[in-house]
Amino acid sequence: MGRDRWMVSYADFITVLFAFFVVLFASLRKEDHSVKNLSNAIHYGLVDLEPFSRDETTPVTMRPQVRADQPTSTPPIEDNAVHKSAKTEATGIDIEALRRQLEAAIGEELRDGQVTMNASPEGFVISLKELGFFASGQAVLRPGAARKIEAIAKVLAQHGFYLRVEGHSDDQPIHTTQFDSNWQLSTARAMAVLMFLINESGLNPRKISLAGYGEYRPIADNANAEGRKMNRRVDLVVVAKVHPMPGSH
Repeated sequence: MGRDRWMVSYADFITVLFAFFVVLFASLRKEDHSVKNLSNAIHYGLVDLEPFSRDETTPVTMRPQVRADQPTSTPPIEDNAVHKSAKTEATGIDIEALRRQLEAAIGEELRDGQVTMNASPEGFVISLKELGFFASGQAVLRPGAARKIEAIAKVLAQHGFYLRVEGHSDDQPIHTTQFDSNWQLSTARAMAVLMFLINESGLNPRKISLAGYGEYRPIADNANAEGRKMNRRVDLVVVAKVHPMPGSH
C-alpha cells in the first residue's frame, strides 16, 4: 500500500497543472466571462483542498459571490445610440451633421435620385449617379454636373476629411475607341470627378485617392435596367476626419 502513495502527489500535481492552464486560457480570453468564472471557481475550489489550503490570513470576502440566478456570461447589449456614438467617434465623422449639410446644399439632386447618401463602416458614401453626371459610355461631365459637384465640395471643404473617389459600372460589356472595358470607363469617370475636386474646388490633393472597380462592386442586381442604373455611379467615400499632415495647408 505504501508503494502507491506517490499516486496522491501525482494526482495533486495534475490537478494544479490543469488549473494553471485554465487560468492561462482565461487570461488570454478576457472578454469571455464564462471562462473567467470557470477559472475563478477552480482556483477558489483548490485553495480549500489539502495540501493547498487557504492561508487563514486571507479574507474570505476576496472570494466572488455568485448567486444561482446571476448571469455569468453575456454582458448587457448596448443600445443603438451608444453604437452610433462609438461609430462616429471611431471614424471621426459626425454623420448626421454632414448629412444635414449636404441635404441643404444638394436637396434637389437628392430628391430626384441623382445623388444618394448612406453610412458605411468606413464613414460616409455620397453616390453620384450616371444619370446626372455622365452620358452613357462617356467619362466627360455633363453640362450642369460641375455645379452639383462644387456644392458637395464646399461642404466637404469645411472638414478635414480623407476622400476616396470610386468609379463603378454595370456588367454590360463595353468596347469603344476610348474604353476597352468597364474597368477603364469607371476609372476614367472617377478621375474626371477627382480632377474637378482638385483643380476647380480646391480640395487638398494629399487627402484624395482614386479607385476604379468596374462592375465588380454592384449595389443592385444587374439583371434588370433599374439595378444597372444604380450600379453606374461614382462614389465619394468620406473616409475620416484627420489632423492636417505636416506641410499641408
